[in-house]
Amino acid sequence: MTSADHLLTAPDDQSRARILELVGAIEPWDDLERTHLDTATRWIAGGAPLYRVRKPDVPAMHLVSYFVVLDGTHGRLLLVAHRKAGLWLPAGGHVEPDEDPWATVVRECQEELAIKAVASPIAGERPFFLTVTRTRGHGTHTDVSLWYVLNADARAITSYDRGEFDAIRWVTGDQVLGESAEVLDPHMHRFTHKLRHARAKGQQG
Repeated sequence: MTSADHLLTAPDDQSRARILELVGAIEPWDDLERTHLDTATRWIAGGAPLYRVRKPDVPAMHLVSYFVVLDGTHGRLLLVAHRKAGLWLPAGGHVEPDEDPWATVVRECQEELAIKAVASPIAGERPFFLTVTRTRGHGTHTDVSLWYVLNADARAITSYDRGEFDAIRWVTGDQVLGESAEVLDPHMHRFTHKLRHARAKGQQG
């Protein structure tokens, strides 16, 4: 390899190493998350393309940054009614080529909710949870989703991207767990259990 070749590949190598670091730092909640972390690690380390370059499904597996906005005072989470998915989901978006996944959170938070992204102490500017999910509907593909936790006062969110979402709503953990999994992200219940555990552990500490 020439020095020029090395310079061409270095940014991808650095980006890939950063994402491997982020994924490797996630503590698995259960056996399924452990499996997803293993799948994601092998995918990233194997040299496959990581970023979506053409909507909706090129490449067929790509990175997404989710962010779950938490109003800790009232113990409520923000969910959005995503038009294309037809499900209640956390907000978020696709990671752009060589973009740090936290930068995706910052960008999408401003675009979709018109607020500044403020990381929760639960995980800081690092992902708290990871899922590997096959999407439904047109352009089926696999999202490798890094879930971040943000803090916000519910009163600060007064608008949202109506092109992306039909509605938004604040829900308690009990309300999430009482909702049918058919209308939520398929891993929303598991995320809620993990978040509850982390918050309880933090309060004990």
